[in-house]
Amino acid sequence: MKIAQVAPLYESVPPKLYGGTERIVHYLTEELVGAGHDVMLFASADSETSAVLEPIVPKALRLDNDVVDPLLPHLLMMDRVRRMAGEFDIIHFHTGCLHFPVFRECSTPHVTTLHGRLDIRELVPLIEAFPDTPLVSISDYQRRPVSLGNWVATVYHGLPEDLYTFRAEPGTYLAFLGRISPEKRVDRAIEIAIRAGMPLKIAAKVDKADREYFDQKIKHLLKHPLVEYIGEVNEREKNELLGNAYALLFPIDWPEPFGLVMIEAMACGTPVIAFRNGSVPEVMRHGATGFIVEDIKQAVAAVERIGEISRITCRKEFESRFSARRMANDYVQIYRQLSEKRKQRVSPTLKVLGMETVERLPMVGKLI
Repeated sequence: MKIAQVAPLYESVPPKLYGGTERIVHYLTEELVGAGHDVMLFASADSETSAVLEPIVPKALRLDNDVVDPLLPHLLMMDRVRRMAGEFDIIHFHTGCLHFPVFRECSTPHVTTLHGRLDIRELVPLIEAFPDTPLVSISDYQRRPVSLGNWVATVYHGLPEDLYTFRAEPGTYLAFLGRISPEKRVDRAIEIAIRAGMPLKIAAKVDKADREYFDQKIKHLLKHPLVEYIGEVNEREKNELLGNAYALLFPIDWPEPFGLVMIEAMACGTPVIAFRNGSVPEVMRHGATGFIVEDIKQAVAAVERIGEISRITCRKEFESRFSARRMANDYVQIYRQLSEKRKQRVSPTLKVLGMETVERLPMVGKLI
């Protein structure tokens, strides 16, 4: 198939450091190319891909200090994708709802994976205004606030099976990986580690929007002797951090749409201790790949019981449910279904005349 992958421009594909959506776009694109599909990736010029790269901006917008309005390059990208739409069998968007108005009447089949939280008041009427736009959720939980959307499937994220190294022996510290923000609750992770008497390694970025929160609520907590703040990490460093951890702490306080770090830990064989929010019960198997807890007291008790969890079971769960190959196969099935539906919607007259004939007979085309 001829497939267009349309990525956000905030990070490169794959991202240099933090950037979950762009990483998933990268893994999906590489799997599709490896399976023999003809793929074009719309992304920033500093992206690295086996597909044909259609660059929109010179570098990822987050790394470009001269960018004033990041929306404008995305609008430029939508226009370019629309003008090239006829070259593809399917267009796969990963850019939220930005393209909805532009592609309402597009004849090329397209599908949108929504990667973020959907419990946003203004989002409900927008999605309901485009009932024919095919949507993919990354968990069943994610789609609940907008259940009237045109959901065609749920596709869980996947990672390459050789990306993370399985380690059979547990480490001696707890790990926290992600962003330092109010909803990620690194403060909970610190309290859990201190109560359990175990070292905690924190690998996390601090966005500009969360800088005040970090300075006022978190910074002083990092001075505890059991706490080590590492900052942002790359893939190699993440592999070491997660693989050598005793357990991953995922003490979130928001409706997590997926939680990529949970499957990253599983790929290393590292169990997860997660608070029951959002998609956690879909991704985790309580008692098998870690423990799902309700509060800090339960989390501390889970640390004490983590030895009951088999690290090989965690790895096998990753391989069976969360590989990039499985993810790509799921999407190809969706692409083919949407392409087939498009063929079935073609007018019987067009089927008889053929598009070439219609183009030579403009009056017939108008009547049709």
